[in-house]
Amino acid sequence: MREVSPLESIYSDTLDCVHCGLCLTSCPTYRENGRETSSPRGRVSLMRGVAEGKIDLSSTLTEEAFLCLGCRACETACPSGVKYGKMLEHTRMEIEMRGYRKGLAAWVERFALRYVIASRRVLSTLVSVLRLIQVFRIDDICAFILPKKLASAQTLAPSVPAKALRKRLPFSNPAYGKKRGRVAFFEGCIMPEIFGSINRATVEVLRYNGFDVVIPSQQVCCGALHAHSGNTEMAHNLAKRNIDSFDYSSVDAIISNSAGCGAAMKEYSLWLGEQGSQFSSATRDILEFLDEVGLRKPDETISAKVCYDDPCHLVHAQRVFEAPSRVLESIPGLELVLHKDATRCCGAAGIYNLTQPEMSHKVLKEKLNSLRKANPDIVLTGNPGCLMQLRTGIAGSSFHAEVLHPVELLYKAYKPSV
Repeated sequence: MREVSPLESIYSDTLDCVHCGLCLTSCPTYRENGRETSSPRGRVSLMRGVAEGKIDLSSTLTEEAFLCLGCRACETACPSGVKYGKMLEHTRMEIEMRGYRKGLAAWVERFALRYVIASRRVLSTLVSVLRLIQVFRIDDICAFILPKKLASAQTLAPSVPAKALRKRLPFSNPAYGKKRGRVAFFEGCIMPEIFGSINRATVEVLRYNGFDVVIPSQQVCCGALHAHSGNTEMAHNLAKRNIDSFDYSSVDAIISNSAGCGAAMKEYSLWLGEQGSQFSSATRDILEFLDEVGLRKPDETISAKVCYDDPCHLVHAQRVFEAPSRVLESIPGLELVLHKDATRCCGAAGIYNLTQPEMSHKVLKEKLNSLRKANPDIVLTGNPGCLMQLRTGIAGSSFHAEVLHPVELLYKAYKPSV
């Protein structure tokens, strides 16, 4: 029996698209270049043509599949429930399987995802090297001697904290005060190395809200970046390792503070069927969970004007819309203000700002213009890529705002009582 290709397997899904065009204005790449092939329905048409054997898996679809940010805003806009994210991953997998994606950037991405991101030891070593480069200001020298594209990419590198601040959290973290339950925390791969303070704040906020927090030491990368790049096999292998690492039957929820990780974990059931269904059902974003269980009101007043910027994979993939605002509104003194493009992509999209820097910059510019008009003191967002992208963008802009994860602000509001 002939093996069915990934693109052929999604043929029926492409038929759900009725070409109404309601997705067009939600698509960052279409808004920038106006090309039909750079819109969700245009890409779906290309996918269908390949699945039907009417067109080759040509450079056009290869280019458009990887020009797409994968923000999934089109899914929120779509009245027909088109599973665009699933189709995009299958398309990229087919492209990777056939070896159509060429060039140094593609090779570097494959190498980084397979041998760096997926290995805690290698990633930690690389981050330590980056820390030394920053401490001895070697990055300043590189900015003058590197080619323009590499120098630009270097500016996106986050500030690496000291080794002491990158220390992994203990397995057991008991609740403060009256216990309400027990949760497991997914700490991720990038988060402990670059945003360890956010992980600590997440655990402390959960403890203050009456939850014992356990952190399994055998957990690995969620596999999201691998799935987005077309390496489905490795993404699924990482998912299986996480499923084996968590005893989700003994906890009330598995908590993630990274929107991209949470979206992938909630889709383990789609990746692995029944094997991943319990894990997916137990997964919650930190703000989603606090909203569900009822937040213990913070004590400390924080007088600041704040814009919350929705991470794409929280609002569009996980469909968590109102919970973050409700949680933030519980902080005394906080003025939560809306900005026009809160649910639009910032252009980070995993490592898209490295692989597609020109389009990423254009998308970010639109976001920054919206934030500038709102003029907040603080911008909040719940995904590591978004944090780095917005911090870099605001640092080079004409207005100033601190960029934080929402749990950092919550922890500050709770801290005097902990």
